[in-house]
Amino acid sequence: MSNEEFADIREAVSALCAGFPGEYWRELDRERAYPTAFVEALTEAGFLAALIPEAYGGSGLPIAAAAAILEEIQAAGCNGGACHAQMYTMGTILRHGSEAQKQRWLPGIAAGDLRLQAFGVTEPTSGTDTLSIATTAVRDGADYVVNGQKVWTSRAEQSDLMVLLARTTAKDQVKRKGDGLSVFVVDLHEAVGNGVTIRPIRAMLNHATTEVFFDDLRVPAENLIGEQDRGFRYILDGMNAERILIASECVGDARWFIDKAAAYAGERVVFGRPIGQNQGVQFPIARAYAAMRSARLMVREAAALFDGGQACGAEANMAKLLSADASWQAADMCLQTHGGFGFAEDYDVERKFRETRLYQVAPVSTNLILAYLAEHVLGLPRSY
Repeated sequence: MSNEEFADIREAVSALCAGFPGEYWRELDRERAYPTAFVEALTEAGFLAALIPEAYGGSGLPIAAAAAILEEIQAAGCNGGACHAQMYTMGTILRHGSEAQKQRWLPGIAAGDLRLQAFGVTEPTSGTDTLSIATTAVRDGADYVVNGQKVWTSRAEQSDLMVLLARTTAKDQVKRKGDGLSVFVVDLHEAVGNGVTIRPIRAMLNHATTEVFFDDLRVPAENLIGEQDRGFRYILDGMNAERILIASECVGDARWFIDKAAAYAGERVVFGRPIGQNQGVQFPIARAYAAMRSARLMVREAAALFDGGQACGAEANMAKLLSADASWQAADMCLQTHGGFGFAEDYDVERKFRETRLYQVAPVSTNLILAYLAEHVLGLPRSY
């Protein structure tokens, strides 16, 4: 497969990832530990600052380059989920923050002195119905006082900063349903123990996710991003980037599964012949490869539109949909190809199988993408 796009970046990422083989990830998985050394290596190499403009200490690269970085991380058998949010979450500050806020936070994020990897949006009662969140932020003098709860807030324990979405005007008091929500940057070092409690959630995969409780947390008004009550628009603005980048990770996962399955099928001998000689084994591998290549084209189209400043909502959603499907198809195929050995820890298949299953659900459910395409692209009646 051709990797001509950003070949130098891809080679550099692959070389870095070679220092973090399967043994490294298996140990972390057993201990449910955060990949600190891996994240630090990516940070020092400048990969996590790819999208931050040079004026703030980053590389100023297009999203297509960031997609290449994350694709190669996954294709090498590593997991960018521990830090991928650092690439796109800062976009809220970059696109909607004041110059003072950009100068305050972006250089530190680019240098690795600050981690902005936590994104406080989802709540237990609202799920993906973001407009129904109940966490509130009430202005009180020079501060906002925040009360409520977030769930599935990944990397809150490993982050210095959190982008938080909270309701600043009651839902029944706004003219448009998208109004009334605001975005804040929360300094977690100051907040934990002073209005913020973080509790880890043990999940199917080692994803460092948590639930976060806010009890009269005081957030300085200067940490409000953009205008009060317009935060939902700012969050939506960053979702296309998120979907494109996570779609690229799914493509990388699919590549890993396909390469792993093809290698095993070529060397595993049963009944006196390599199992890859059997069409019942080779055809699913070939189908997975074709699906991955198709998804990759959609990711590239979405990235090109995003980098060109054009509307790309449909393309970003389709990239996420097709890539998540391709990675899951490849994962299932790879596990089946390995038979019983696919369940063995030492082969890494079961770990990657669990990891890639997440993307049928997060950061947006496959069903919501289909509903979006049905309504906004095909003109069908709104279903929710």
